[in-house]
Amino acid sequence: MLRMHNVLDIDNLRVGFPVKSRGIPFMGDSSPNFVEAVCGVSFEIAAGETFALVGESGSGKTTLALSVAGLAKAHAGSIKFEGRELGDFSEQQMMAYRRDMAFVFPDPIGSLSPRFSIKSLIVEPFNIHGLSDRDLDKEANRLLNLVGLTDDFADRYPHQLSGGQARRVGVARALALSPKLIIADAPTAGLDVSIQGEILNLLGKLKREMGISMLIITHNLSVVRHIADRMAIMYLGRFVEQGTTEAIFAQSHHPYTQALLSAVPEPDPDVALKTVGLMGEVPGILRRPTGCEFHTRCPIAKPQCQDAAPPVTHITEGHSITCHFPPLLDVVNQNVKP
Repeated sequence: MLRMHNVLDIDNLRVGFPVKSRGIPFMGDSSPNFVEAVCGVSFEIAAGETFALVGESGSGKTTLALSVAGLAKAHAGSIKFEGRELGDFSEQQMMAYRRDMAFVFPDPIGSLSPRFSIKSLIVEPFNIHGLSDRDLDKEANRLLNLVGLTDDFADRYPHQLSGGQARRVGVARALALSPKLIIADAPTAGLDVSIQGEILNLLGKLKREMGISMLIITHNLSVVRHIADRMAIMYLGRFVEQGTTEAIFAQSHHPYTQALLSAVPEPDPDVALKTVGLMGEVPGILRRPTGCEFHTRCPIAKPQCQDAAPPVTHITEGHSITCHFPPLLDVVNQNVKP
């Protein structure tokens, strides 16, 4: 894909939260008064590009997205939107920024207030941003048609919608102000497989026709493969692998990525499934392991992994992993289905 100017530039971003111990001991000591949920991540999203954040629950994906939206304050690093530093925005500039950025929430029905009609819900952004002088009936019909719904949906209420229809309404609402960036948190969560495909096709169509950039948050790698141009794998707030979707699916190099990919269902019954097993469970961010934080679950961990944080290794241009021993990862590759 031809790369254009960047809509979003993230550099060494760190996001943390204060923690009160309430007198509860952790690991033989009191809990820290500050904990990092996002730890020094960097990436960019070009105009018209889709970037996916992938990882298990608690990996920091949503916190990162909230920081991009200006809803969670970063304590270090940089967020630039079309070259402008987000931290330098005045209140008025932040309001304008939020017109250029929109959320698609993970719960299709729960994110829609049951008290309002579909028309009221999808034109609400115009009212919030002082644009209610427009013909809101016309705008509602335009947005409904844009996501494949007919005009008569304007008079319905959320309880009258199926999950797929509710998701389309959420997308229509996000498109109301013609944003440059859409953040979609688990865009296919709770939907049947066939409906998931329809929503992904819709998002892909809108991206191509409107040139919108997208940040997708998901743990579903099938979604990523279908829609994302590039992706990053997060673990405990850090990127362990980052690159084009094509390159990572063709040959991933980090054992955590390998494990996630090996769990993706294979529709061909003749393909033998081989998995990469991980030991233990995801540690909490209040109990971060020393050194490489993945070493407690890693199948190729060595003593050095417990003592020092791993460096970033560039496999090819734009494809990097964070690991002490990247050559050993070929052993992992042999245990994963092609």
